[in-house]
Amino acid sequence: MSTPPSPPPGPGHSWPPPSPQPAWGPPPGYGQPHPEQGLNGFALASLLVGLLCLPPLGIVFGIVALVQIAKQRQRGKVLAIVGLAVSVVMTGVMVFAVDRVAAAVRDRMDSVSEFADAEGDLRDLDDLRAGDCFNVPGGDLLADRPLTYKIDCAEPHHGEVTASKQLDLAGAPESAEADRLSEDECWKAQDAYAMDTWALPAYAEMFYFAPSRQSWRQGDRRLVCVIGTTEEERRGSLRQDAGSLKPEQAAFLKVANQVEFVLGRPPAGDLEDTLPEHQAWARTVYSALGEEAKTLEADKTRPGVEKQVQAQLKEIQAARGAWQRTSQAKTAADFDRQWERALGAMSVETEKALRGAYGLSTEVPEWLTESPGSPEGGPGRGPSAQAA
Repeated sequence: MSTPPSPPPGPGHSWPPPSPQPAWGPPPGYGQPHPEQGLNGFALASLLVGLLCLPPLGIVFGIVALVQIAKQRQRGKVLAIVGLAVSVVMTGVMVFAVDRVAAAVRDRMDSVSEFADAEGDLRDLDDLRAGDCFNVPGGDLLADRPLTYKIDCAEPHHGEVTASKQLDLAGAPESAEADRLSEDECWKAQDAYAMDTWALPAYAEMFYFAPSRQSWRQGDRRLVCVIGTTEEERRGSLRQDAGSLKPEQAAFLKVANQVEFVLGRPPAGDLEDTLPEHQAWARTVYSALGEEAKTLEADKTRPGVEKQVQAQLKEIQAARGAWQRTSQAKTAADFDRQWERALGAMSVETEKALRGAYGLSTEVPEWLTESPGSPEGGPGRGPSAQAA
């Protein structure tokens, strides 16, 4: 180690002190924040793209923006997060909407392809009128407003219109009261259209198309009544109205069908809770039988039917007495007993013979063998009424 020389003698002379040895340290400015750079473009793009056009691309832009902002210390982190969130939500909405549209298109294509070879001309259901025959996709008359293809009744068809009329509802559409009214109207229309109810094939059923709540608000008031024949191939019309029958046949069937209708439409609800309604119904049956008796009285001397008419009148008289007692029953149990006796007062065999004498069908229908209107639940023609 050397010793520095002594400074020269004399005032004012001295050696400068040695410089300190440099030490290693961070470069100038290290550890001090840089001023932030401008707004990241991908952050803004993520929000705009997610909202306006392509949400999945907005997700990508949002992720890229967050990565760049972290590395380059740019502004727009909140904007990128919002854009990413919006893009995710909008992507979910878009996927849901696309799925719904695709499902609707698939269903429509399935419906069209299912019946692409159907015979007939496509018509709106409300444009069909009494006497028109038609087909529906897959033979499904219970579908909601099915496609209807009008076709000549001589060709195979699924349904035949018995009435198309304006409906006057006291209650709300699709309510129990509205359904009951629609059924009643269509049963009456069918009885007037195909008067010999015993001649209808077993597979023929009554269907009706009534306004829905939504269509009612839009002014729809049309009720369409149909005889459905979807269970077996049907050719030819089932129409057999008063114009195609002899006067005495039409007169008898008019009153006989009214008795069938009333018997098949007892009040809804438990007998214990609706005894007054059941009593009123029994009086209606009594009156309907009275109208049949009046019509038969005019024919009791007609050649070829006098014996059968006399037999029917005798049973009607006994049945009216039983129904009168039924209407006067004070308890549900008593009503039930009288109801059974009233139904047993008339026989199917007597009516079968009478119908044969009039030249009508003598094939006893299945619904009649179920004791129409009986307390055991024999509903007559009720089960074949289908709401569509």
